[in-house]
Amino acid sequence: MMAAALVAPYRMQGKSGKNDANDAAAICEAASRPQMRFVPVKTPEQQGILCVHRLREGFKEERTACINRIRGLLAEFGIVLPQSPKVLRTYLHDILEDATNDIAGAARIALQRALMHWQELDEHLHWCEQRIAAHCKEDAQVQRAAAIKGLGPLTASAMVATVGDFRQFKNGAQFAAWLGLTPRQNSSGGKSNLGAITKRGDSYLRTLLVQGAKAAVLTGKHNLDPISQWVMALRQRSGWQKAAVALANKNARILWALMTQERTYEAAHISERPRPPVSAVA
Repeated sequence: MMAAALVAPYRMQGKSGKNDANDAAAICEAASRPQMRFVPVKTPEQQGILCVHRLREGFKEERTACINRIRGLLAEFGIVLPQSPKVLRTYLHDILEDATNDIAGAARIALQRALMHWQELDEHLHWCEQRIAAHCKEDAQVQRAAAIKGLGPLTASAMVATVGDFRQFKNGAQFAAWLGLTPRQNSSGGKSNLGAITKRGDSYLRTLLVQGAKAAVLTGKHNLDPISQWVMALRQRSGWQKAAVALANKNARILWALMTQERTYEAAHISERPRPPVSAVA
């Protein structure tokens, strides 16, 4: 399998000549290229875990919509609460039981139904998190990935289920580029111009990596390992958001190294660049 974005440039007729015959010719041309990258086939186990992740994301979006819907309905009757699900859950029961407010009877029943829907979504999310925790407990690769600072069980499970064999990437930099965490280039004439990250690849994986890196950056001042010290120094120079993206890029490369070399994560490990071979002097 090949990504459609990599096959489209080989269609001789361009965008205006898209049909089955031209697509087939472009596929044959693209498949013959020595540098073409192919998409590996996922196993049924990988697809099963990814179904749980997709279901969890859907339930999470529905829960956010349900909470906003409840807050909007309360605002119709002049009851405005802070934008916090915890605060809303704390006061919602008392608001519905308070007969002195101006909420109509039909509106109370509707809000009770919305609260029941919220609780049902919480149960569905809890079930998804249990499946992901079981995947982390059963899979050695997920356990190895979850040990990285800034990843955790959720990101590790999604990474292993999506990628499968990490050896399909030549190095960690290629893996980080596949995730869209490398700068976009606009270089010409020997002059390199680097911009924001490309944001290519799977947006779900990239979001998990960046969010986990943000948590690691915000708590890095309490740790003394080399990576935490590096990201704290970078935060002072470039700001915490750039430091978080840089840490997400580093975590992706660390993850590739651990998966391909089958090693465990060591927070105090200091990597060294490979030295070029010394030529023999005659």
